[in-house]
Amino acid sequence: MRKKIVAGNWKMNTTVPEGVELAKAVVARSAEVPAGVGLIVATPFTHLCPVAGVVGGTRVELSAENCADKEKGAYTGEVSAAMVASTGAQWTILGHSERRQYYGETDEKLVEKVKLALANGLKVILCVGENLEEREAGRHFEVVKTQIENVLFQFTAEEMASIVVAYEPVWAIGTGKTATAGQAEEIHACIRQILAGHFGAQVADDTTILYGGSCKPSNAKELFAQPDIDGGLIGGAALKADDFIGIALSF
Repeated sequence: MRKKIVAGNWKMNTTVPEGVELAKAVVARSAEVPAGVGLIVATPFTHLCPVAGVVGGTRVELSAENCADKEKGAYTGEVSAAMVASTGAQWTILGHSERRQYYGETDEKLVEKVKLALANGLKVILCVGENLEEREAGRHFEVVKTQIENVLFQFTAEEMASIVVAYEPVWAIGTGKTATAGQAEEIHACIRQILAGHFGAQVADDTTILYGGSCKPSNAKELFAQPDIDGGLIGGAALKADDFIGIALSF
């Protein structure tokens, strides 16, 4: 049975002391969440080491929000997958729509990032999704299919065991808009079908697919009730421990 996961992406929010307190609050309430639900906090690079000290030995896992597409070298300001792993983090988010939109990340670059993350023992949350223009043009299935083919099809069925897919309707991130449960389920099911066509039914059935568009305690239950939605990649609601845990209690 595939894993249910609720992952909180803090983005560029909180100072280090604030992040430590937020992590402590999440850990303090984590026992309320059913044992079969994985909890992940994804913090800015500056927070990884201190937050690792908070979540280490608990059920809460730690993720970076990104990593470099180079192994090491003269790349000022970049943070390698090896550096991320050395902090105690177990995960990294890659291909988030904000990275694609604001920093020009391409599918080709993401292949290199995923390779390096996996080589350094990190598990990956890979984001895919369409923007408003693509959705209104009816190209959402095509866009997501291309992203999956360009990135995930470069990896083996065995490597897929360390990769989670997060579907982001980009038009619903930070806008207050949310895809209906039906819209979300439709494209999650499509993603699983695409994976099945390439990797086989078993890999597709085992792959966790998260919903990443304005998921809140008020709508999480309806979203998580869909057969192909296995949890959420949470943005704004992850900055309040009560909201984050409230979402995780929605299964």
